[in-house]
Amino acid sequence: MEYINEMKQEAAHRAQRLQSLELETREAVHSPVKGFIDSVRQLVERRQLLGLLVRRELVGRYKDSVFGFAWSLIRPLTQLLIYYLVMGQFLGAARSIPNFAIYIFTGLTLWGLFSEMIQSMTGSIIANSGLVKKVYLPREIFPISTIGSALFNFGMQMVILLIAAGILGTLAFGAHLLYALVAVLIVLAWGTSLGLILAATNVYLRDVQYLVEVLLMLLMWFSPIVYSWQMVNQVMIDSGLETLSTVYVSNPVTLAILGFQAAFWAPGSGLEALYPDGYFPDQLMTRMLIALACGIVSIWISQRIFARLQGNFAQEL
Repeated sequence: MEYINEMKQEAAHRAQRLQSLELETREAVHSPVKGFIDSVRQLVERRQLLGLLVRRELVGRYKDSVFGFAWSLIRPLTQLLIYYLVMGQFLGAARSIPNFAIYIFTGLTLWGLFSEMIQSMTGSIIANSGLVKKVYLPREIFPISTIGSALFNFGMQMVILLIAAGILGTLAFGAHLLYALVAVLIVLAWGTSLGLILAATNVYLRDVQYLVEVLLMLLMWFSPIVYSWQMVNQVMIDSGLETLSTVYVSNPVTLAILGFQAAFWAPGSGLEALYPDGYFPDQLMTRMLIALACGIVSIWISQRIFARLQGNFAQEL
């Protein structure tokens, strides 16, 4: 009885404290710019929680596994071996592309960052449905937190790429490494933009996560990862499809992969002898900067779409 009386007194005290608090209301933000800035501010204010979610994502992914974080390297290295043997040796692609192993791994490393961002962000809201339904947080924090784990895996693969490029002589220090920086920024910008939209739509239509897997598979084979960009360009020109070739090279993912190749594969690969007119598209850096600028604008657009769709997340979940 004494315990019950204490619980009643505590409940009454809590009720009185709640009644003494002033009612706070949240007004809808109608300005797109102000709404975006307010969302970014809320994420910055909860940066510690964001860090905890990133850590939880990393630890939870490899929990109770024997190899742990080594699995982030086993998969891309297995892909590299398969593509190198099948595409490079059996189908003969290595004969026309020098340092074929570095060429493939360069593309796979950057593609892995983009692919992991899209896949993990798409299912992030559903994976955190318990928190979404019970706690008020800026909902963008859940898809954004998955980017941290994708960057961690990307960093581990970059170490392998740098070591391999250094051993095979395609790693050189110079201004051309800026291509890699811009390429990563392009992938982060467009990956975040697409990921926010897919995360929101996946709450209402669960087929989105399966559609994403198919589209990513198609997009990978439409990117110059296991074949030469020059081959695609020549085939389109010979077929009278110069416009389609321009559309192909304007794809942000294609530009990012080409930029990564320009940074880590092209130096020391003897491209001057194979491609006297140049291997990469004209004004590659300019194209990449335009793609980056468009990606930054697309983040703002995607966040506003996400903000409109997030209102019914709890009900749908």
